[in-house]
Amino acid sequence: MNKFELLQKYKNSEDRILISKILDKIKFCETRNKITYTNFLDLRQQAIAKKLLSSIKTTNYIFYGGFDNAERTCLIFYPQKFDSDFVLNKIDAIIKNVNIMLPKELHNTYSHRNYLGGIMKLGIQREKVGDILVRDNGANILVCNDIANSLTNLLASLTRFKKSEILVESIRNINVPEINKEEVTIIVPSLRLDSIVSSLAHTSRNKALEIILNERVLVNFETCTKSSKTLSYGDIVTIRGKGRFEINCLKSTSKAGNLIVTVYKYV
Repeated sequence: MNKFELLQKYKNSEDRILISKILDKIKFCETRNKITYTNFLDLRQQAIAKKLLSSIKTTNYIFYGGFDNAERTCLIFYPQKFDSDFVLNKIDAIIKNVNIMLPKELHNTYSHRNYLGGIMKLGIQREKVGDILVRDNGANILVCNDIANSLTNLLASLTRFKKSEILVESIRNINVPEINKEEVTIIVPSLRLDSIVSSLAHTSRNKALEIILNERVLVNFETCTKSSKTLSYGDIVTIRGKGRFEINCLKSTSKAGNLIVTVYKYV
């Protein structure tokens, strides 16, 4: 594995930094024979990492964010003497649950934005924070183990959380909400990306092309600027400012020859 040659394949500086860090983690795991891991990766970063790991045929790793189907996950590498079950049994040493319990008068008042905004106000690096699971009476905030205690103290200093009880707990104590998806039907001339974006964003094909060229569209969590790309069933399309969608299935064809397609919108 030639690190220099691998890095040359990535033009984006942020992507190169990510790849460099991942390669360093792999080397550390192999030479020290120890479990090692990244900070939290977003969906786009995970897609890039998966392509890299596939290309270099690395297998001893898992993506995990504290619960199954977490959106933000750490990439954890482990020596051959271990397996993924062993790693998950040790997960509390990697990821912690910061549990905020609001006073009764504040129940049902705070959104995901309120919690994330408070964390960002404290100057905490975004990559140190995983998913934020909002409840009626508070939130479970998944964070890297190394900042859990300090974040708890800092959050208590914010006015919005002054009357709240904030504890560092095991991730095994969280209740994971169901993923909500709403089924919608669109009529498109084809499964070309510009057609799909035009329909999902409720705009013209020209405007859809502009959105795509401005790098506001991701396909399976990777930026895509090829308007003619043909999508497949199961593809995830993210349109910044409009939401995330999953191409579900072809229901039928209209009399005019257009495709009637069902799509899941994440809500």
